[in-house]
Amino acid sequence: MGADVCSEMSPEEKAPIPIPSSSDSDLGDDGAGAGNHYYARPCPDQVLENVLENVLCFLTDRRDRNAAALVCKAWYRVEAMTRSEVFIGNCYAVSPQRVSRRFGRVKSVSIKGKPRFADFSLLPPDWGAYFSRWVAAMAEAYCALEKVYLKRMFVTDDDLVVLSRSFPNFKELILVCCEGFGTSGLSVVASQCRQIKVLDLLECEVVDNEVDWFSSFPEDKTCLESLIFDCVDCEVNFEALEQLVARSPSLKKLGLNRFVSPEQLYRLIVRAPQLTHLGTGAYGPFEILATVEHEPDYASAFAACKSLVSLSGFRDFFPDHLRAIYPICANLTSLNFSYASIYYEQVIEIISHCHKLQVFWVLDSVCDEGLKAVAATCRDLRELRVFPVDPQEAADGPVSEVGLLAIAEGCRKLQSILYFCQKMTNAAVVAMSKNCPDLMVFRLCIMGRHRPDYLTGKPMDEGFGAIVKNCKSLTRLALSGLLTDQAFGYIGQYGKSLRTLSVAFAGGSDTGLKHVLDGCPKLQKLEVRDSPFGDLALRAGLHRFYNMRFLWMSSCKASRECCEKIARELPRLVVEVIDRDEEGMDRNNEVDTLYMYRSLDGPRTDAPKFVHIL
Repeated sequence: MGADVCSEMSPEEKAPIPIPSSSDSDLGDDGAGAGNHYYARPCPDQVLENVLENVLCFLTDRRDRNAAALVCKAWYRVEAMTRSEVFIGNCYAVSPQRVSRRFGRVKSVSIKGKPRFADFSLLPPDWGAYFSRWVAAMAEAYCALEKVYLKRMFVTDDDLVVLSRSFPNFKELILVCCEGFGTSGLSVVASQCRQIKVLDLLECEVVDNEVDWFSSFPEDKTCLESLIFDCVDCEVNFEALEQLVARSPSLKKLGLNRFVSPEQLYRLIVRAPQLTHLGTGAYGPFEILATVEHEPDYASAFAACKSLVSLSGFRDFFPDHLRAIYPICANLTSLNFSYASIYYEQVIEIISHCHKLQVFWVLDSVCDEGLKAVAATCRDLRELRVFPVDPQEAADGPVSEVGLLAIAEGCRKLQSILYFCQKMTNAAVVAMSKNCPDLMVFRLCIMGRHRPDYLTGKPMDEGFGAIVKNCKSLTRLALSGLLTDQAFGYIGQYGKSLRTLSVAFAGGSDTGLKHVLDGCPKLQKLEVRDSPFGDLALRAGLHRFYNMRFLWMSSCKASRECCEKIARELPRLVVEVIDRDEEGMDRNNEVDTLYMYRSLDGPRTDAPKFVHIL
């Protein structure tokens, strides 16, 4: 029963310019306090609210709840009273206090911080997105909180202490691409949150405080269902980890870091044959193997895991170890080789057993030959990601339009693809658009700048145009290669369901971006880097920016003067100019990075010196 607080507002808040009748006190009455007013004799409004409560509890999609909250004030109030999950798509779009005033019965909070392009080192690490103010507000308002999901947030050990000690029923902590905390904070979570079911750390930067956090878990039986720590780059107390796994009978997901050896992996999976998801850790040569008289029977151990459907890891491995997973391949629906330098011969060997595979992540060392094997075997594939081993590789990379075309012909149920390559053709992309009409995510990254169809020398306009035209459910698109305004014209004409658009090293003129802003009514996130769009393109989006979650532009042609005008004309839009040069810039100079987003509470107060809020 979640909703996006950033996009869902009261009818008054939807107005571009504040309406005098709307006030913070009204929003507060619509929140937690609204559920406490009861009378001996029910009035008609109260009867209506009681009925609505029983109806709205069946709305689980956050967009449905957003729409329900905008029907009228009564629906707005009851929707707030019945919400148990809150999703904050931008931590600076609304204050924690406003959220807690409005929603008083929340059990699950999801918050996103830095823009996605922060993953590509385009945003300084001390930019912001601090969790401290959020956890302080939640500690006062949500005593029944059970779950916290954070992505690209700065989380300190002190934050984890507050989290652990404030919510007696806390059960799930999921941190994705977060930083600022260490093993000390994890130790507090392990010891204080005695009902913890999920503790997942995904692609986080975790500080090694030399604290044995695995020994901090309670010594009796635990409730753990998921424990993922593959990003924790420090040694673990294996004895404590093994004992923890042994006394966690409900454990289904386990993601190990690179310090867990193959022999230790064997001992863990023998202890937990009930696992459904496993991250193998290093899965390679370790000194510990020299101390073992007989190498463990890995194949038998894996074969005993009858419920295992998802496998990842393999940072280092021996081919003999890789063959140990053959007994479970027939049941696998997800396989992640994105950290494994695995060659196409090995992929072909494994994939030939994986007929049920739906999700496959792999490095481009798979080559076109490996992708052909995937296409021939995995007819039910829904998601494919092919990452580059070396982004600086020569023009003739290991994967090309040959592999993409094979996937298009063999995996017609495909819904999501991320494909890094050095060369591509329009024909292959058009074929994918026709053979895979259910695509919702299409991210094609042709590495290098402005690369055309390498066979015809023409721009990649027709390929991307076919994707938006033939894939009616497309919600996310990433562009690359040589593109003209024609490609953006196709997007504006056919991309009616598009919500996220990422553009890098592409575009002809401001007209291209204008096509997108005029023609994509559902666009929420627009990310642009190293493209020729400037002031005219920005001005074309004035009517759209209030309805978008954010716009990010870096290394483009927008001027500071234009950004200042937009900030004056759209007072509820926060316009941040990010510039490492503390001496400033001339008013008419091009800004280095522009980040714009709507906020119900105005500009943030924790901006560093290099962030200029206009």
